[in-house]
Amino acid sequence: MAHDDSRRDGPRRDTSRRNRPKLRSRIAIDGLDRTPHRAFLRATGLGDEAIARPMIGVATTEGEMTPCNMGLRAQAEFIREGISEAGGTPREFTTIGVSDGVSMNHQGMKFSLISREIIADSVEAVVRAHVYDGIVGMGGCDKTLPGMMMGIVRVNVPGAFLYGGAHLPGRWRGQEATELTAYEGVGKVQAGAMSEADLAELERNCMPTVGACAGQFTANTMGMVSETLGLAVLGSSMIPAVFSERKAIARRTGQLVMQALENGGPLPRDLVTRKSLENAAAIVAATGGSTNAALHIPAIAHEAGIRFTMDDVAAVFDRTPLIADLQPGGRFLAKDVNAIGGAPVVMKALLALGRFHGDTLTLAGERIDTALAAFPDPDGEVVRKKERPITADGGVVVLKGNLCPDGALLKVAGLKSLEFRGPALVFDDEESCTAAVRERRYPEGSVIVIRYEGPKGGPGMREMLGTTALIYGQGMGEKVALITDGRFSGATRGMCIGYASPEAAGGGPLALIRNGDIVRIDARKRSIEVELSADELARRRAAWQPPAKKRIAGTLEKYAALVGPANLGAVTHGGGVVWEAEE
Repeated sequence: MAHDDSRRDGPRRDTSRRNRPKLRSRIAIDGLDRTPHRAFLRATGLGDEAIARPMIGVATTEGEMTPCNMGLRAQAEFIREGISEAGGTPREFTTIGVSDGVSMNHQGMKFSLISREIIADSVEAVVRAHVYDGIVGMGGCDKTLPGMMMGIVRVNVPGAFLYGGAHLPGRWRGQEATELTAYEGVGKVQAGAMSEADLAELERNCMPTVGACAGQFTANTMGMVSETLGLAVLGSSMIPAVFSERKAIARRTGQLVMQALENGGPLPRDLVTRKSLENAAAIVAATGGSTNAALHIPAIAHEAGIRFTMDDVAAVFDRTPLIADLQPGGRFLAKDVNAIGGAPVVMKALLALGRFHGDTLTLAGERIDTALAAFPDPDGEVVRKKERPITADGGVVVLKGNLCPDGALLKVAGLKSLEFRGPALVFDDEESCTAAVRERRYPEGSVIVIRYEGPKGGPGMREMLGTTALIYGQGMGEKVALITDGRFSGATRGMCIGYASPEAAGGGPLALIRNGDIVRIDARKRSIEVELSADELARRRAAWQPPAKKRIAGTLEKYAALVGPANLGAVTHGGGVVWEAEE
C-alpha cells in the first residue's frame, strides 16, 4: 500500500530552509523535464509537500531467510516516522541477506562474504540512481551489518546505521541456551555425551525469539562497532530485538539523519576516521569479539579511502585489555550488556584506561567522550573495572610467521593455553575435513589445516563454525589446533586460527605444508611457524602447482576475479572515490 508521508502526524519543518545544503534529489525532481519523474513519485502515493521534502532512503535486509532479519521492517516503520517528523520523505527499499546459520558447512557458505559486497553495492546503486539526500540502513545478521555500513560510507550522504538486535536466549534443563549450545550439542551426540532426543529438545528451545545470535559473535560485535564508529545511536546495539525500546531508538535514528542533512554533517566519512577505526578495533578486543571484525573494519575503512589493514587492527588488539566477560569465551550475552547500559559502558571503561580516542564524533555530532559521560560505569562482572581486566591484552590476536607472513587471526578469549605444537593434518577443502571430524579420524595433538578456502580459492572464504563446533562438542576443543585461510564464526572457540594470509590459492605458505610437518603456535609471542627451513620452503614452492580450478560462473566467478586479500579486508573495488555527479 502506498503512503503519503506528507500527511503523517508530527511537527512540520520548513522544507526550504536557507541553511540547508542543496538537495541532491532535486536533480531527479525539479524542472519541466522532470514532469514524468514526479508522475512516478505521485504514483507511489506522494503529494506536493512530500515531493518537496528531502528524499531519505531507508534500506533493510528484511526477510524470512533467518530470524536475525525478521522484524527489521517493523523497526523501519519508526525510522520512517522519525524522518517524516523531522521534515523528510522516507523512501524504503530492501536488499538481500545470507544466513550463515543455514548456509554453514556446505557450499552455500561461499555466498556469505560475497553477500557483504552485494549489500554495499545495492545501497550504492539505489542511493545514487535515485539521488537520495540521505540513507538509513538496517542489518540483522553477520554480513548485513558491515555490508550496510560499507554502502553508507561509500555514498557519503547524511547517513546512519541501525542494528536489528539479538534474540533472547532460551532455557533448557534449567540453563540458558543459544544457537551455540545447539552447534556444540551435535559434537556431544557424536561423542556419546548427549542423546539425540536431548539434542532435539534443545533444538526447539534455544532460540525463542527473532533476532541475531545472542553472544558476542559477528552480529553483536559489528553492532558495537557501528556505535563506536559513530554510524549508530549510542546505546542502540545491545537492546534485544524484541524490546519496545527499539522503537524510540529507530525514530531517533531517522531524526539524526535529518539533523545531519540540515547542518551539513557529520557525514559518514567525517565519522569513519583513523581514530574511530582504532576505537572500533579496541571494542572488538575488549569484548573478545568476532575475528570477522578484523576483515570488516578494514573494508569499512577502504570505503572511506583509509588504508587500515590487519596490521593496524593487530596494533590496537595488542594494547587493549579484555574487559567484557562475553560468550563464546565468557559467560554473558548481549541482553546482559544492555542491562548494565549497553556498549557505551565498554567504551567508557576503555576511555578511562587510556585505550580509546575521546575526540571522535557521534552520530549526533558531539565528541564521544562528552556523550559517554551520560552512561554508567562498568558493573564489575559483565564489564570489568579497570583495576581487574580479564587479560592485559585483547581477546583477539594477529599471528605472523613463515606459515602466515601477512597475518592470521586467533580468538584467545577463554583459551586455557596460548601455545600449541603438533603435526599437520592437511585437507584441501572443508568437506573432507568435516567428514574426518565426524568420523573422529584425527588424533589428539594434531594441527588440522583446511586450505584453498580463502577469498579467491573458495571462492568466498567460507566460515568453519560447523567444523569447529563439532570438534569442541567432541571434547577436543583445545586438544587439537585448526588453521585455515577461510573464516571463523564469532561463535568459534578453541585453538582455531583463520584468515591465513596470503591464501593457499595464491601460493601462500599454507599451500606448501604437508601431513606430518610440525607447526608451532605461540599466541603470547604472536607467532605461527612451520618447522621447515627457508630452503625447504623454497624447494616446495618451486615444485608447487595450483590445484585445477573447478568451473564456476555467475556471482562466484565475478567475485574471484575481483576480490583482494583477507589482510586488506577482502574488498572488490578501488575504494574512497567520490562519484563524479557529487563532486
